[in-house]
Amino acid sequence: MIDLAEVDQRMGIKLEDEVSYWFPADGHQVAADSYRRHYVRLAPRLTFPLAGAAESLAAVKQAGERAIIVTAKHPISVQPSLDAVGLQADEVFTHVHGPEKAAVLAHLGAVVYVGDTPADMAAGQSAGALAVGVPTGSFRPEDLRAAGAVVVLGSLADFPSWYAGFRDDLIQERGADDN
Repeated sequence: MIDLAEVDQRMGIKLEDEVSYWFPADGHQVAADSYRRHYVRLAPRLTFPLAGAAESLAAVKQAGERAIIVTAKHPISVQPSLDAVGLQADEVFTHVHGPEKAAVLAHLGAVVYVGDTPADMAAGQSAGALAVGVPTGSFRPEDLRAAGAVVVLGSLADFPSWYAGFRDDLIQERGADDN
């Protein structure tokens, strides 16, 4: 039997890693494939947007920056989820978690990384990005702070106004450096 509370404590890891807790090694791929078949079929009608998700992507784009999604989801699972909620990013990096996310963020030169797991916060911090936590998942604000979040927002809906202030401060700092 799969303990959902235990799954919640690992939220955000790759499916292949999660199934290793519940199935024998020779059943990992079968379990992951079965999950993905059902996920792709069900995602269009059972996926709902987080409050503020569209506005957050729009805020980044309106600032002239690229809105990028970095996720542990498998490529086959990501697009049905994004399509179901009408979200479009400039680029999507899939099937990366923890240090793999940090490598992607570092390669991109990310300045800010928003996430909802301790592993996300550690990845952002490791990549040199400002780690912004949003407790939308299984983790509390204090969990995100302990993992390296510099900022923890109440919800993703708070991101656009926070980001506008962050950008204003950054522009002022850069202006002061030029003088």
